[in-house]
Amino acid sequence: MKILIKDVSLLKDNEIIPNLNILINNDIIEYIGKNIPKEFDYQIDGKDRIAMPGMVNAHTHLAMTLFRGFADDLPLKEWLETKIWPNEAKLTEDDVYWGSLLGALEMIKGGTIAFADMYFFMDKVAEVVEKSGLRANLSWGMIATLGDENKRLEISLEFAKNWHKSCNDRILVSLGPHAPYTCPPKFLEKVIDKAIQYNLGIHTHLAETESEVKEIKEKYGETPIRLMDKVGLFNVPTISAHCVFVDSEEIDILAKRKVGVIHNPQSNLKLASGIAPIKEMIDKGVNVGLGTDGPSSNNNLDMWEEMRLVATLHKGYLKDPTAIPAYLALDMATRKGMEILGWKDSGILEVGKKADLILVDIKKPHFYPRFNLISHLVYSAGSYDVDTVIVDGKILMEKREVKVLDEEKIIYEAEKRAFQLIKKE
Repeated sequence: MKILIKDVSLLKDNEIIPNLNILINNDIIEYIGKNIPKEFDYQIDGKDRIAMPGMVNAHTHLAMTLFRGFADDLPLKEWLETKIWPNEAKLTEDDVYWGSLLGALEMIKGGTIAFADMYFFMDKVAEVVEKSGLRANLSWGMIATLGDENKRLEISLEFAKNWHKSCNDRILVSLGPHAPYTCPPKFLEKVIDKAIQYNLGIHTHLAETESEVKEIKEKYGETPIRLMDKVGLFNVPTISAHCVFVDSEEIDILAKRKVGVIHNPQSNLKLASGIAPIKEMIDKGVNVGLGTDGPSSNNNLDMWEEMRLVATLHKGYLKDPTAIPAYLALDMATRKGMEILGWKDSGILEVGKKADLILVDIKKPHFYPRFNLISHLVYSAGSYDVDTVIVDGKILMEKREVKVLDEEKIIYEAEKRAFQLIKKE
C-alpha cells in the first residue's frame, strides 16, 4: 500500500522543514520532497502537522497498568515486597494480556511506537505487539533467587526461539536477568553465554538505589556496574535501566562498553530513588534513552512527560539552564531509544528508512507564537497532540482514532481484571 502524507512539516536534523510530501511504500519511506507523487493508494492531509519519529519507551513493565494507582506513595522496598510482588504472584497469562493491551492502547494514543518490556507470560505480550502493530524489544524477567534458575533461562530461550525477529522484525527478544541482587554472578555467566550463542541482547536493572549498591558491595566487593563489567555482561549489547548511583569511573565503563542506559526520571523521583547523572553520561559518550518504567511507579506511559522532565529536571538539579537542551531531550525520546533497542533503520525520517512516524497537530494555542517549534515540542506539547501514528507503514491511529485495537473492550477487561486481582486472597 502506498500512503501519501501531503503538505506536512518534517522534523529532521534538529530543524522543521515546511511544505513537504512524504510517500510511504509498504513499510519504507520512498519519497520526501516538494513534488506531489502521482501514484498512491491513500492520502493523509499533513497541513498544520509535524511529521517526526515516534516516541520510544525504552524501559517499562507494560502489564503493570493493572496496578496503576494501587500502591502509591510508599518506599521502594515496601512497595515491592508488600504490594507489588505479592499481587504479581496472582497474575494469570490473561491478566498480562489485557494489562499489556491497555498499555499498548495508551502508548499508541500518545505517539509511542516502540518499547522495551521486561515481565512474565511474555508470549502474551508478544501477541499484543503482533496485534497492535507496535515495535517491541521483549524480555522474560528472570529472578534466579526464586525457583529453578535453569528453568527460567530455558523459558527465556524458548521465547526467543519463537518470537525473535518476528512480525517483519517488529519484535526483538533480549534475555532479561532482573538485577544483580536477584541474579548472582554464576547465573549471569550462564545468561551471557546463551546471549552470545543465540546472538541476543540483555535487558536488566542496574544501580537503581543506594541500598542496592550497598548490598552488592557487601556481597561481592564491587559496585553493580563494576561487577557486571567483571562478569562480562557488557560484552553483550545491554539495555541498562536506571543507573542512578554511578560514579565517574563507572560512567567511563558504560561509555567504553557501549551500554545503552535508560533514564526513568519520573519513576525514580516518585520512588525517591534519586537522580541519575545523565549530563555527565552524555558528555562522556554514553548512549542514553528514556523510559517510563512500569505504570504502577510512574503512573503512566507518557513519553512526552519523560521528555519534558529530562529537559527540565537536570537544569534545576545542576543549576545549569543549558544542561539538557530541547533538541537533545527530543533525540533521547526518539532516535536514541530506537537505536538502543536494536533498530538501526528507524528513528529518523529519510528515504529508504522504515516508515515509522507520528504526526503532531500544531494548530493549537500552545504552539503559538512559533519562534521555535522544536522547543514547543519538548516544553509545550503533550500526548494529546498526537494526531496520527504509523508503524512499519501501517496506520495505527489517524485523527486520534485507533484503528487496530478495540478501545472500549480493552478498558472494560483491564478494569475488571485489576479489581478481581486485588480482591484475590
